[in-house]
Amino acid sequence: MILICDFILDFRIHHITQWQIGGLGLSRPANSTISNNEIYGVISYIAPEIFKGSPFSKESDVCCMGMIMWELTTGCRPFSNFEPDSSLCKILDGERPEITEDTPECYANLMKSCWDPDPRKRPSITEIRMVYVDWIKHSEIKQFQQAELKRIKLIKSKKPGPEFTGKYHSGAIYTSRPLNPFVSEFK
Repeated sequence: MILICDFILDFRIHHITQWQIGGLGLSRPANSTISNNEIYGVISYIAPEIFKGSPFSKESDVCCMGMIMWELTTGCRPFSNFEPDSSLCKILDGERPEITEDTPECYANLMKSCWDPDPRKRPSITEIRMVYVDWIKHSEIKQFQQAELKRIKLIKSKKPGPEFTGKYHSGAIYTSRPLNPFVSEFK
């Protein structure tokens, strides 16, 4: 088992059931520990409990996976319309990005479960994989087909995603960096 600790979205879809995620520079074996309390990464993709002093974990990786799911459904980076300190305040207050109307309900439900404020209530990576396989093999695929039709209508009406699509804050940073000095202001 590997802890990712710092997801960056760089998806390459080979087949409908096989994904590769890039940007795993901070990944490490799940049974190893980090010798210091350094928080390194991108604010929007780090689970709230990490900023409150908890160590990176499989559960924090799942929370990050939920943010990647949101990015895939909207085409936007989470909290990109806010300056970094505002994003952190929103994350610590439990706010999550707005789920768009063209997101399939089953997908939105899984995404929200990945964002659960209680890390123990988040699904495991194995459970997430089983849900995806179930979607592909069973009738949930219809929800995705209907969502795609809705998405096409929204694109034609020039309303493809969240209200802030394309409105990036000039201070939004989406490269990994040390966050301890930045975060210490909020503790």
